[in-house]
Amino acid sequence: MRIGYFLSSEEFTPAELVEQARGAERAGFEALWISDHYHPWVDAQGQSPFVWSMIGALSQVCRLPVTTAVTCPTVRIHPAVLAQAAATSAVLHSGRFVLGVGSGEALNEHILGDAWPNADVRLEMLEESVEVMRTLWAGGFVNHRGRHYTVEHARLYTLPDEPPKVYVSGFGPKATDLAARIGDGYVNTSPDAELVRRFRDAGGGDKPCQAGFKAAYADTADEGARIAYERWPNAGVPGELSQVLPSPRHFEQAAQLVRPEMVREAFVCGRDADAHLAKLEEYAKAGFDEVYVANTGPHWPGLFDLYQREVLPRLR
Repeated sequence: MRIGYFLSSEEFTPAELVEQARGAERAGFEALWISDHYHPWVDAQGQSPFVWSMIGALSQVCRLPVTTAVTCPTVRIHPAVLAQAAATSAVLHSGRFVLGVGSGEALNEHILGDAWPNADVRLEMLEESVEVMRTLWAGGFVNHRGRHYTVEHARLYTLPDEPPKVYVSGFGPKATDLAARIGDGYVNTSPDAELVRRFRDAGGGDKPCQAGFKAAYADTADEGARIAYERWPNAGVPGELSQVLPSPRHFEQAAQLVRPEMVREAFVCGRDADAHLAKLEEYAKAGFDEVYVANTGPHWPGLFDLYQREVLPRLR
């Protein structure tokens, strides 16, 4: 199982994300995830740099593979534009770039005033957007007039030797079935063995399955839990609210119903290597091939040290 580090664009400045990428490579992590947000979930996180600028910067400071986890290629940015961004990113990273895509959240996608579609329509848009991007990556001039997108006399002149792989996120049966049908891989954030089996049985076969979880490194588990609740109370917001709430202040309102213990359950808190290994084992047993750990709070150098000294050597 490949162990990577998850760069949280919602919480860290561009300079901090670059330094984390350097630190992750030195610590022995094998790959990077990076989130794509227009807004943070709540103001306490405080950041949201443009992911495509960050991906370009990462190509200059480390050699680790990079996956967007995940970008939404449907509303905020037209898929023809994202096709160009992904192609250039693949060139900069010498083919080590993977485009992770999903159906998105209103938090990021509503900003231009477009209506936020229901889940079935979002998946339909996602499928068409992937078709548009792959057609552009094949080269030549493209004309496309579909149900949701139009492309007219467009050609990408900067292309990698091989088209970028597209991994599709799926947190429910319909999205997982779509990932199996059109994806080069699968993305999730929970150790859900049933969804991994569904992906593989529905056509995903032995394609890579990626997942990620959050940690809050600190001297004690209690201190880590305090940081997690302060920075990421949205981790306890249930159901479809994460897809439909439109702004950080709405997440802050919803998070007033979240108890600290609910967030603590969603994080690995503190500096106990066994706790991190146990969480990684959950994902391994669920059938994931790659797992990415994010750190919330200011103590990410401590997490890198922990993984370099205790966690990664014991896994290998």
